[in-house]
Amino acid sequence: MRKLAQSITDGRGFDILLVALPLAFLLLLSGLPLLYNVLMSFQEVDMFSLGQLWRPFVGLQNYADLFSMPETWPILGNTAIFVIASIAGQFVIGFGLALFFWTGFPGSSWLRGLFLVSWVMPGLVVGAIWNWILSGDFGVLNFLLNASGLVDGNIFWRSDPTFSLWAVILANVWLGTSFNMILLSVGLSSIPGDLYEASELDGANAWQRFWTITLPMMRSSIGAVLSLGLIFTLQQFDLFAAITSGGPNNSSNVAQYWAWDMSFRQYDFAKGATISVIMIVFVMVASVVYVRSTRHEVRG
Repeated sequence: MRKLAQSITDGRGFDILLVALPLAFLLLLSGLPLLYNVLMSFQEVDMFSLGQLWRPFVGLQNYADLFSMPETWPILGNTAIFVIASIAGQFVIGFGLALFFWTGFPGSSWLRGLFLVSWVMPGLVVGAIWNWILSGDFGVLNFLLNASGLVDGNIFWRSDPTFSLWAVILANVWLGTSFNMILLSVGLSSIPGDLYEASELDGANAWQRFWTITLPMMRSSIGAVLSLGLIFTLQQFDLFAAITSGGPNNSSNVAQYWAWDMSFRQYDFAKGATISVIMIVFVMVASVVYVRSTRHEVRG
């Protein structure tokens, strides 16, 4: 014990301690619940057996039952639309804003800081704000659309099955755009200015410089932004709870909200765990993409 204490105090084992403590924290608060959730997806779980660890083992029956349910594929389709549209909207608008502020006009740093307001706000607060914006009777969005002549009547964004999912997508794009902008701005600032000066001397126009210099140099940043966007979008729950509650008739329901609804409203904990395990697979794929995108940056 004395040698162990000396190894920590003299610095030889201090680096191991710094790594061991966070790993133990993650194992207790994330790793064990994750393994317990995977175990539940292979068991028969109800209200009476929820507090037990060993329950009847049913193998892949929960997965088979889940994919035989009529609402499964529409909800998975909603999840795919939500993820793709949200990531595309956040990336395109965030990249455009990053390029806009990259020009360095007076006051650009202050104005860019204002965009972070959406990112630091809690999801439920953002959902409440967008509830007012998307209100069918007195919403700001309907007022702007009617005033511009784009529509000739109110659109009930939250209660119309055609628009309910897109209502949450609009709110999520607004929520995550600033995060994309900041990360992409960091990537843009790391590009050497000499490359642009040399390309201008060679006669390259703005589009050619963007296509041959900016995008290739931003490859790792873009990969990190897209993979993190996938992870955060699959974790998005607050907006659905605050805006549509998955309705009407599951038209805006997605996997992450469905897992909560299945577990804590319908009390089918096994099905909720099964949905969560399926989502974990996609999150793990995104995590691998993120690690591979930033691997050379870590190595320096």
